[in-house]
Amino acid sequence: MLFARLFLYRRGFLASGLGSDASNSGRSFTSVVVAMKQDTHPDYHFITVVMTDGTSYQTRSTYQKAGATLNLDIDPKTHPAWTGGNQTLLDRGGRVSRFNAKFGAFTRK
Repeated sequence: MLFARLFLYRRGFLASGLGSDASNSGRSFTSVVVAMKQDTHPDYHFITVVMTDGTSYQTRSTYQKAGATLNLDIDPKTHPAWTGGNQTLLDRGGRVSRFNAKFGAFTRK
């Protein structure tokens, strides 16, 4: 109990560290209702997203104005980063060939 009172005193919640009179602490534990600021959040509305293959869908976004069209340059349906297709190693500066020469015995053919 003594430790808890000392803990609260050091953080300013009690006026006296060891005494039992906390009525003069000057801090109130009542909750204060503060109204949120108006117009701080962006407008969240429907837009149309057009994929690279021409298909489109509607979603909610903060992009531009309501009814805007977002044309994608990179499409998750066709981009190799999402599909995992056709990943080839390019030998830039002989790095791949040096790796294969050094660790070629460990790689599968």
